[in-house]
Amino acid sequence: MDFKQLESFIAIAKYKSFSRAAESLFLTQPTLSNHIISLEKELGTLLFNRMNKKVSLTDVGELFFQHALDIINSRDRALFSLNQFKGEIAGTLEISSSTVPQHYFLGDLIQEFAKKYPNVRYKILRHDSHQVLDKISRGEVDFGIVGQQLPIHNVRYHEIMGDEIQLLAHKDFPKDTLAIDELKGVPLILREKGSATRQVLLLALADHGIALEDLAIKAEIENTATIKQFVSKGIGLSFISNQEILSDGSCENLKVIPIENFRITRSFYFAYNEKIAFSPLCEAFKNFIFDKNQK
Repeated sequence: MDFKQLESFIAIAKYKSFSRAAESLFLTQPTLSNHIISLEKELGTLLFNRMNKKVSLTDVGELFFQHALDIINSRDRALFSLNQFKGEIAGTLEISSSTVPQHYFLGDLIQEFAKKYPNVRYKILRHDSHQVLDKISRGEVDFGIVGQQLPIHNVRYHEIMGDEIQLLAHKDFPKDTLAIDELKGVPLILREKGSATRQVLLLALADHGIALEDLAIKAEIENTATIKQFVSKGIGLSFISNQEILSDGSCENLKVIPIENFRITRSFYFAYNEKIAFSPLCEAFKNFIFDKNQK
């Protein structure tokens, strides 16, 4: 077996698609398929189930996946050490992130990291927090940045920064404060299912005896810019991360509505799979995050 075969195998396992794996490796699909056929022939077993265009690892494939990662990461560590010796650190860093971190502070982290490693390229993937954590747990991505902690197998968390979720309304909304029970009577716009902002909000409301069914939901929207546009048109009110309010000038015709005796705080986390050996570049980024948080 060779490195190209192992890289092809890992890519297909991560993307669960031959076409997406080929695209990520800049290979033609026939070339990728030939790599896998040769690898399976050498190992004497099938590594993938191929049924109705769906691709999944066989039991043997699941076992081999960790060994393949270890081999590729060992190669990368060797190259990384040699490049460090020559003063050259390069490669592609893949980062999965939920919406708020990606929009409002991931760029600052990358800018600071890039000063130390200027030759690194970046691939930024956006998923909601549940999707990011699920992909980390299944080994499809090495790590991600999310807005909540969930008890997911093999996933560990490192706090990056705090945040507050506030109620945003059009500036002409007739009230400047609300009682918690008044939330049941105002039109609300919520983030999509799987969003950490939504999950934290619903948990906080549940602590005050308010369920999702008690709310007057006007819309459920994935894009936060669209949510603010809806709020600015007076369609409804929405709970928004304070990071979005502070970092965005588009909120000038909006106002924050405090809720009496009700405050929602949360943190953003660097999440990673404790069972996966990081490549040297990923390890460097992890150490950067940990060191930055200790300052």
